[in-house]
Parts: sequence; structure tokens; C-alpha cells
Amino acid sequence: MSVLIHNVLIPDGGSTTSASVHLKGDRIHQVYFASASIPVSDDTWIDGRDKLLLPGFVNAHTHSSQVWQRGLIPQLPLELWLADVFDSTPTNLEQFYLGAVSTAVDTLLSGGTCLIDHAYVVPGQELETVAALVKGYKQVGIRAFIAPLIQDLPFVAGLPKGCTLPHHPYPRSTTDILSLMEAIIKQFHDPDSGIYIALGPTGFHRCSDELLVGCADLGNRFNLCFHTHLLETRAQQQLAQERYGETAVQHLQRLGVLGDRTTLAHSVWLTADDIAILAQTGATVVHNPVSNLRLGSGIAPILKCLQAGVNVAFGCDGAASNDAQSLLEVVKLSTILHTITDPDYQHWLSPHTVLQMAAQNGARGVGLEQLGMISSGNIADVVLYNLAHPSLLPCNDPLQLLVLGRPTDVVERVWVNGKLIVEEGSVKTVDVAALHQELRDRTRYAQSHQSLLLNQIETHYRQMLL
Repeated sequence: MSVLIHNVLIPDGGSTTSASVHLKGDRIHQVYFASASIPVSDDTWIDGRDKLLLPGFVNAHTHSSQVWQRGLIPQLPLELWLADVFDSTPTNLEQFYLGAVSTAVDTLLSGGTCLIDHAYVVPGQELETVAALVKGYKQVGIRAFIAPLIQDLPFVAGLPKGCTLPHHPYPRSTTDILSLMEAIIKQFHDPDSGIYIALGPTGFHRCSDELLVGCADLGNRFNLCFHTHLLETRAQQQLAQERYGETAVQHLQRLGVLGDRTTLAHSVWLTADDIAILAQTGATVVHNPVSNLRLGSGIAPILKCLQAGVNVAFGCDGAASNDAQSLLEVVKLSTILHTITDPDYQHWLSPHTVLQMAAQNGARGVGLEQLGMISSGNIADVVLYNLAHPSLLPCNDPLQLLVLGRPTDVVERVWVNGKLIVEEGSVKTVDVAALHQELRDRTRYAQSHQSLLLNQIETHYRQMLL
């Protein structure tokens, strides 16, 4: 397919410039600036007036199965919230498929073309769960990294002094878990079709050193990404000192698991030395401001990370801790949140910077350097925005208004790997109305539910952390 988007605005430093962008096959074939002559051809022409073309964003941390827990779990700190999440996670494989489709649709319609699904997998049905996710993402046509959530320590191990609570050993051995991951990689890793398997240990707090190192070894063998939660809460910071006698980042560096294919979700409770280590190793911090505030986890030191040279990308996190999947919401909150973390306004994030973080930094984090920029030869994962939409009027500064305004239904077209996935604001590849009907049919309508696990740990949590 060959498309020419004529006379469209594209990013140019901190502003925009008019250009014509030629998409051919899976690539941005050529960018013609205003003074350049455009060869006559039989390409499909799209009028780019009152339009903005941006590289696709990367939703660098989400949990697709949590679509079913949207609006379900009350405001609680992470450790208590997570107990409720575990007790209410779906186990029906069709729900995992629909969760992937829903997450992909929401990502596309908020400017994303790629995501990392840190995916819960049903015990005993791990391969079937991944197959359901792959089916959903392939059907939609989004670029998806699937990182199955794995651990080899019990739930209580993630709490300071948690192992003093009654518990059973984790039911599966580390060796078996790593063998399972290798089987998943061999069966499902298929970059040519836009599906990538990543290693997804849940975090140091519920993973042994053996599992973390084993995941890093698999990543090195198969050239895969390593994605994990890191220091989301003060409890995890305290646990690292209790378990290792050093920070979690220092320990991960000693294990050799940090590198330029490592993405670290949250990274809220970092020290200055931690930030220096992340910059040195090339690891990526994934900022999830909505869930961090929703769960009271804190504000990640994003400005300090950027100043130190750390690559920082953005994530929505799962819908159980975000209650939505809008990358534009994440971009806006990330921009305005950090005006209170540094009084020097010259350090604040600009709209241009956050758009670059959402696209180019996200692509760098997953090792896809040919994504993230409107540049000749790059892969054609691009999004066309309608600047004439009422939510963007008057459009004085397109970049600033897209980031700081409240744009709604402004994504007009989306191409992933050169394939048109969204046209006239509608996803072409799946029946979105049928998806929404499925979500309606399975709605719980605020049914009261009791989390047994939450009740078991709440007293201990309050003793340790309040």
C-alpha cells in the first residue's frame, strides 16, 4: 500500500512544520518538506490540512486482563489493592482475549501503536492464556510485547517481614517456570507479525535471584526485552533493605539484569545512586503517573531521571489501577504533575518533550529504534490527528493543545507497520460495537465482593507501614 499524506503538520523541534509524508509498504518512504517537489504518482492521497501526523506512542506498561476490574477495586495502597486484584482476576480465556482486544483498541484511539502487556496468565493454562492474548492483538493489528507475569515466591513475600505470616511455598519450581517461559518464547515470539514475547518477572519482591537471573539469561539467548515492576511503593523500598541490605537497583545491578533491553515500571522510590546506575546501564524507566496517584504510591523522580540521562517512557498501567487506558491522559498528567516536583520552571516537561518520550523513548525501551520519529526510512507506525475537532479549537498550538487540552475523538487514522488500522476514527480490524456489547453483558454493576487475601494481610500491613 502506498499513501501520500499531503501538506500535513509534523513535529519540528519544539514546534511543527508542514510536509508531505509518503508511506510505502511498512515504511515512511519519504518526507517532502514544503519547498520540495512531489513526484506525480498513483498513490492514495490524503489531504493533510488541519491534520497533525505523529509517530505512534508506546504504552510501555499495562495489564490487559484488568479491563474486567475497571472501577471495581476501591482506593487502597498497592499491597492491599493487589490482594483484591488477585482475588478478582478473571480465569475465563475468552475474557483474556477480549481484554487484549479492548486494551489494543483503547491504545490505538489514544495515539498508541505499540504496547507492553505485563500479562497475568492462568495457572495451569499459561500457554492457552498467551494464545488468547496473541489472537486478540493479531486480530486488532497493534504491535504487542507480551510479558507473562511470573514469580516463584508467595504473595506475602512482597511485604516487609511478610514471610512471618502464614503461607505456603510457591507451587511451581523456578526451573519449571523458566522452562515454561522458554516454551512460550518458542511458540509465540513472532516479530514479523507484530507479536513479541518479553520476560516479565513480576518484581524483585516476589522473585528469587535465580528466577531474575534466569529471565535475564533467556532474554540474552533470544534477544528479548526484560520487563518488571520496580520500587513502586515505600514498602518495596523497605523490603529491599530488609532482604538485601542495599537498594533494589543496586541488587539488580549485581545480578547483571539491567541493560538497554530492560524496562522498569514505576521506579518511584529511587535514590540518586539508583538513578545513576539506571543511566549507566541504559535501562528504561516507565512512568505510570495515573496509577501511582490512584494507589498513593508516590511521584516518580522523572525530572531527575531525565537530567541524569535515563530513558523514560510512559505507561497506562492496568485498568484496575487506572480505570481507563488513555495515553493522552497519561501524557497530560505527566506534563503537569512534575511542575510541583521542581520549582525551576526551566526543568519542567514541555509538550514536545513528552511527545518524544511517549514515542521515541518508548520505542527505544523495547529495542525498536526505527520507530518513534517521522523520518524517511523509519517503520510506518504513525497516527494522524484531526486538528479541526471541536475539542482542539481554536488550535493555536497543536502540540501544546494535544498535550495540555482535553482532546476527545481526535485520532483520525492509525497505521501500524504501514497497514491502516484506524480510519475516520474507527478501528477497521475488529467489530468494536460487538466488543462493547460483550463488555456490557459481563458488567458486574458494583457487586459487593470480599477479598479473603486482603483480610489476611491488612493488619500486618498497617503494623509495618503506618
